[in-house]
Amino acid sequence: MTDFFKKIIAKSIGLYISILSYVWPKKATQLAYRFFSEPRAGRLQADALPEILKKATRETLSINEEYFEVYHWSGTKEPLLLIHGWESNSSRWEPLLPYLLQNGNSIIALDGPAHGLSSGKEFSVPKFASFVNKVVEEYQPKTIIGHSIGGATCLYFHHRYQPKNIEKMVLLGAPSDLEILIDNYTKILGLNSKAVQLLEMYFEHKFDMNFAAFSGKTFASSIEFEGFISHDKSDDVVLFEEAVKISSTWKRAIFVETNGLGHSMHDNDLYQKIQAFVKQ
Repeated sequence: MTDFFKKIIAKSIGLYISILSYVWPKKATQLAYRFFSEPRAGRLQADALPEILKKATRETLSINEEYFEVYHWSGTKEPLLLIHGWESNSSRWEPLLPYLLQNGNSIIALDGPAHGLSSGKEFSVPKFASFVNKVVEEYQPKTIIGHSIGGATCLYFHHRYQPKNIEKMVLLGAPSDLEILIDNYTKILGLNSKAVQLLEMYFEHKFDMNFAAFSGKTFASSIEFEGFISHDKSDDVVLFEEAVKISSTWKRAIFVETNGLGHSMHDNDLYQKIQAFVKQ
């Protein structure tokens, strides 16, 4: 499907939701949140896993009725935890893994809600953070690394759960403000102000937090341990300015700018810097 037709479909969905916001507000809210929270890619099939995940030891953990997949690569030193982004899964860490394993660390990665082999249709940062907290409680990693919305999850996780064992955090291409993500989403669909207001009210009721309060910049301001923040200036998914916001309040964070890597940020030089940061 071409980008043109994708835009037409998105605008058509947005128009439908906008009209519903006046005649059937509840349905409009449900649809707006559904399209915001349901990933369309990133799923895996257990019988067709990427080779890197086949090499891992797998475990399924659960919280209430939700279950999620955890992958282990053995090492002799304390574990590191890897947290992927939107419409992705734990296989995205394949290029970074050799550098971390070279340090001797055990590696743990998990599939987020509605991603990889994990259950559900709905993704949210608070739900992902609860998965992260379960893994942290069980395996006590000292370092966590997150890409994109996984990076935002790292910050929210620390803010929400205040873990005592975390000593380092690495953020790659991470957004700061939920307001920015919502604004991008509403522009893509062309939602009217009524539909946006309904979505904001629903989010505040569901998570007891409004859009403005969900800020990586704010969450980072209370972190006292070391951080490594990297963002690409050509990132067209999460703006470079989002990383600038986070780094502005994180007193002990290194900020590494890259150029030409895009949002994925796969790069040997960058991974060597992360390897050194984790090792020191």
